[in-house]
Amino acid sequence: MSVCETVETVLGSTLLSEIGITLTHEHVHLDFNEFYVPPPANLQSFLDNKINLKNVGYIKQYPYSNKYNLTFNDADSAQAVIEDVKSFYTFGGRTIVENSSHGLNRNIPLMVKISEQTGVNILAGTGYYVASVQNASTLKMTKEEMYNVMCTELQKGCIDYPKIKAGFIGEVGSSWPITDFEKRAICATGEIQEQLRCSVSFHPGRDKTAPSEIMRLYQEAGGNARRAIMSHVDRTLLDVEAIIEFAEAVECYCQFDLFGTECSFYQLNPMIDMPSDAQRMKCIARLKEEKQLHRVLLSHDIHTKHRLTTFGGHGYSHIMNNVVPVLKSKHFTTEEIELLTVGNPRTWLSQHL
Repeated sequence: MSVCETVETVLGSTLLSEIGITLTHEHVHLDFNEFYVPPPANLQSFLDNKINLKNVGYIKQYPYSNKYNLTFNDADSAQAVIEDVKSFYTFGGRTIVENSSHGLNRNIPLMVKISEQTGVNILAGTGYYVASVQNASTLKMTKEEMYNVMCTELQKGCIDYPKIKAGFIGEVGSSWPITDFEKRAICATGEIQEQLRCSVSFHPGRDKTAPSEIMRLYQEAGGNARRAIMSHVDRTLLDVEAIIEFAEAVECYCQFDLFGTECSFYQLNPMIDMPSDAQRMKCIARLKEEKQLHRVLLSHDIHTKHRLTTFGGHGYSHIMNNVVPVLKSKHFTTEEIELLTVGNPRTWLSQHL
């Protein structure tokens, strides 16, 4: 890797060698109201209000049944995010990769404000999230039109904020089965990656076959697997053997990005049990045994209010404050921790692969 290599943040180019501890899948602003789930009838009264000490326990169990919790694009969430990112910096964090792509109502001016006020580097993403959140005109876009938008945002400036360039493509979302719109977005991503050698992050549908199908479409379009992240493996590939098999078959990064989510009931897919942080760490330890640690990334995917410290949550510092110490107690070396929190993110963002 060249010592002069840079990465594009919302405040301009930054030396890749200086990005420090990096969270590769977070949000500071997005519209997630499409994913509202009606609560059990007997809990309706608890889940109709703003977050408080009397209902936060219910909200942690049913996070998608409280509309205030899902509203991650209002003044309350913005102020809470700023305070949380300040803490992230205080505890040693330096970079956040913001994964709000088209369809999630990203807010680049807010990213700029947060970065200026906290000192944390923020990378804005381009690309397209799942079909269900897109408007009618976006759903009609051709692969070529998507390609042109993403190229423009990476090379010249974002459509909604031309002064700022996107720093990567992501998160590129798909449901299951993958829709035609989502297939076009994945293929356009592969073609751009081959041309620009940019970094990519995928959001798979909630099915164990989704990650492999996404990578097949991406690679057939020319995309480099080693520059791609498969997000949410901790809620998609629930068997550690399946994660190992996937890691060995496909050279992309396997991202455990739901750290801090400790509720086993997963509203968006009630048929599966959401793993705990302890189970996530066991999977990572197993990948270490299989000499696959260089393909592992860690993050929280914060996208609702209740996970911010202002509202009783763990915040963006959870991995540093609560996960890293446990990994050390489980005999992860300083060098291995550095690989997970700094080295792997830096390599993912490097153009010299």
